[in-house]
Formats: sequence, structure tokens, C-alpha cells
Amino acid sequence: MSANNNFNEKYKQMSNWTSGYVTDLDYTYGYYSELNLLHCRMALLNAGFHCPRFEVACELGFGQGISVNMHAAATGAQWHGTDFNPSQAGFAKEMAGAAGSGAQLHDEAFADFCSREELPDFDFIGLHGIWSWISNANREVIVEFIRRKLKVGGVLYISYNTLPGWASFMPMRHLMTRHAELVGVASKGIVSRIDGAVEFAQKLLEVKPAFARANPNITRGLEKIAGENRHYLAHEYFNKDWDPMHFATIAEWLAPAKLDFACSARYLDHFDTANLSVEQQEFLQQVPGLIMRQSVRDFMIDRKFRTDYWVKGGRRLLANERLEALRNQRVIMLTRRKNVSFKIKGGQGEVTMREEIYQPVLDVLEGHQPLTIQEVFERARAKDGDLSFGKALDAMMVLAGRGYLHPAHSNSQQAEVKKQTALLNEYLLNKARDGMQLRCLVSPVTGGGVHLGRVQQLFLYVRKQGASSTSQMVKATWQLLSSQGQRVIKDKQPLETEAENIEELTRLAQQYADEQAPILRAARIA
Repeated sequence: MSANNNFNEKYKQMSNWTSGYVTDLDYTYGYYSELNLLHCRMALLNAGFHCPRFEVACELGFGQGISVNMHAAATGAQWHGTDFNPSQAGFAKEMAGAAGSGAQLHDEAFADFCSREELPDFDFIGLHGIWSWISNANREVIVEFIRRKLKVGGVLYISYNTLPGWASFMPMRHLMTRHAELVGVASKGIVSRIDGAVEFAQKLLEVKPAFARANPNITRGLEKIAGENRHYLAHEYFNKDWDPMHFATIAEWLAPAKLDFACSARYLDHFDTANLSVEQQEFLQQVPGLIMRQSVRDFMIDRKFRTDYWVKGGRRLLANERLEALRNQRVIMLTRRKNVSFKIKGGQGEVTMREEIYQPVLDVLEGHQPLTIQEVFERARAKDGDLSFGKALDAMMVLAGRGYLHPAHSNSQQAEVKKQTALLNEYLLNKARDGMQLRCLVSPVTGGGVHLGRVQQLFLYVRKQGASSTSQMVKATWQLLSSQGQRVIKDKQPLETEAENIEELTRLAQQYADEQAPILRAARIA
């Protein structure tokens, strides 16, 4: 019997296709930039790792398929993936067809997809929001798949709930899921059972149990949960499997796939000064071994969620190689300068950035043109002769970490993907017109998603339909909303009268013309 047949037979025993995962509510329509291959490349280069040429990529558990389709349309790589929920996979495949990206998307369980003999070897495999919510049997399937199918030098992206950050809340989560199982009425659906479980937890805290007094973060955590979208909560907290892990445990799981930790996918995590005190940094430097240091670091900042890149046979760059690669990295700012905040929230609370370092860099970036990091540095140094390349680079990485700055394609790469991204955006704008809340469009410049609210998407849609003036945009947008019985939300409340809606739409349309439209043009979306 072949190795694939052995592999297939071993895991076919998981006959229940849901495997305890919530399927009666659609997953949220989220976009995750950590899966963007351009984002990955800049993170690895900054951490001093060689980055492979990403030609073939895979996402396991792609949800509604927003990220995988945007990256299939905009990165130039051939993407494959699976999500075992057929309604989600169907929507994802529809998007892929509309974009003409050639993404190969399936509605198979991990055991079935991972045993496909025709799958290529991958340069990149991504798992966002999957690992903590699946069984150990499925984890074994995934690790074996990575071992066999990730190329030497390839990259794994994995995100997961982390200990010790979740340690104090795990008993409360246990009580809430037990309440939903045993007390909630099944016929009323999962949303009703979640509401009942949240109400039960709130009443429990009102009587001040000793466990809550000893763990004050529980009250704050429950307050946050109570305000969350119930679809999100169903998938986040109410699955059969919910298993936060220590970093060292993840390393043990991934060891058979011959993976080594490279860096966090979140750029701000690369800066200890924003996350650790001086004493903590000094203590951490004395901790032996990467695995132990990362575990201790998580303990210091009470981390609840990790987003990490791991490499298979990763190669460290020499200092000059790293600098040369970073100097040639293209970036673009897709935020108005006035919206840039000089405050960073890290493990040490709020940190204020030194504006004198950032101002000359922002002077260059506010033109919203793709430039290499070296070009930004040279133009910024012309304004401030004391600026060093290291400080300019750090400033750009921090701006990227805040979501202001993005890695960018070359002009030729943009041209290669422009048709696909335009087709996908047309599809998404039509969905926004029809009422779906898909808060993202795709950019051929950044290789990924650009967040944009539904009203702003409707402005762009009616502009493309011929509405040229602000008044025409407002009139056409209001016609779309009112025909669907919808209203504009202001201060978290729907506006009632037509006059109120028109007034708010007019304000938003002017703001769109002044702020969002220039950004969309720079991103080659508008």
C-alpha cells in the first residue's frame, strides 16, 4: 500500500464531517494580511531570513475565502486550499471564478484534502484561526501534510490562541460551553444558546465568586465577549475543541515537519522596546534557547494570540544581504498623514514614537507612491541629514505594523495581476450593492486587501456606474440603501428620516472624496 493510502486510511476514521466544529452559522468575512505573501516576505527579511520565491501557496481552513481569493488574484502565485464547510467553500469558489485567478479551492476535510496525490509541493502554507479549534487527529493530519508538501526553504504561517494569556479565562469558557450544551435549547439555535451562556456568566460574576476575585481579567474579558458578533463567538469559543497552547508545545507539534521558528507575522512584535521594559529585555537576553525565550516573552506580555512564520530549512542572511534586500523592498503608504498616530500600544502599555524621526519619512511617503525603502531613506535624509538608515527602516517597519505602510509590488508585477484584481473588485462591489458586508477590496499594488466600509464601497460602485458629482453619488447610494430597507448608521444607531440619511451620506461622500478616493487611486482600486 502506498504512503498516501496509509495516510488516507489512518484518518478516514474521522467520519463526522463537522468534527465538533460549529457549522450552523457562517464564519465572518474577515481578511488577514498575515497570509499576504508580500507581508510575509518583508517580515522575514526584517528578521534576517532568506525568503523563497513564492510561486505555489496553500491555505488550510480558508473560511469564507476572502483572504485566499484576494491573494490568488493579487500575489501572482498559484493558490490551493480547502474549507470543509460546503457553503463557505461554494462562496469562495464563486469568487475565484469571478476573478479568473485559477485558485483551486475545495470543500474537503483536512484528511481528504491533504491526501490528494495531485497537489504540488508548496512554497507557503497558511493556517489562520484553525489550529486552536481542531482535534489532535486533525493536527496530526496537518503536520504530516506540512512535512510532505512544504518545500525545503518554504514558509508556514500559523496563528493560534496562546498560553499563558488564556489561562485565567479557560474555566469561564468551560462553564459557558457547558451551559450552551446542557441548558440552552437546541431548537432555538446556537445564537440563542450563546446569548443564554453569556447572560449566565454575567449573573455568575454578579455574585462575586472567589475565582473571579482572584482573576480580575475575567470580568474585562466577559465584557468584551458580550459585545462581540455572535457568529464570531460561535466559531471562537463554542466549538468542541478549543485548546490554547504554549509556544513550546507548538514547537513540539511542528518538530516532525522539520520547522524552525523565524519571526512573528506582526511587525510590531519585532520591537522589544515597544513590548518589554528595560529590565525585562535584560532578563530575556539571559534566557538560553529560542524556544525558552519565546515562552518567557509570552509570559512577560501575557500573550493571548500568536501569529508566526516558521521555515523549513530556513537560511539566515548575512548582514549585508539583509540590508540590500530591505533597501530594495518597495513600500507604499495608504493612509492620510493626518490620520497617523504616534502612539503604539505594546506590552508596556502606550508608547509615544519620536516624531522627529518619523516626520521626514512621512514627508516622503505622503505622496502615496510605491518607493523602495532606500528611496524613502535618501529623500528623507535630504530633509534631515542626521537620519540614519537603521532609524528610517525601524520607522517604516513601525508604520507598517500600525497598518499605515504596506509592502508593494513592482510595476511589472502590478500589471500582471491588475486584470484579476479588477474582476474580483467588480464582484465584491456588486455584493456590497446587494447588501453584503464585505469590508475589503483587493489591491494589485499591495498584493492583498484594503479595508473599506460598505457605504464607501457603494460610493465607489455608483462612481463606476457614472455618478460623478457628490450629489449624484449621495442620491444613487441612498436609492440603493432605501430600496433594501436599510439606513445609515451614525453613533451606532440607524438614522430614521430620509433627510437625516441624506445629510449623513453627504458628509460621508465629501469625506470619501477628500480621504478615501486618493488612497483607492494609489492602491489602483479606483
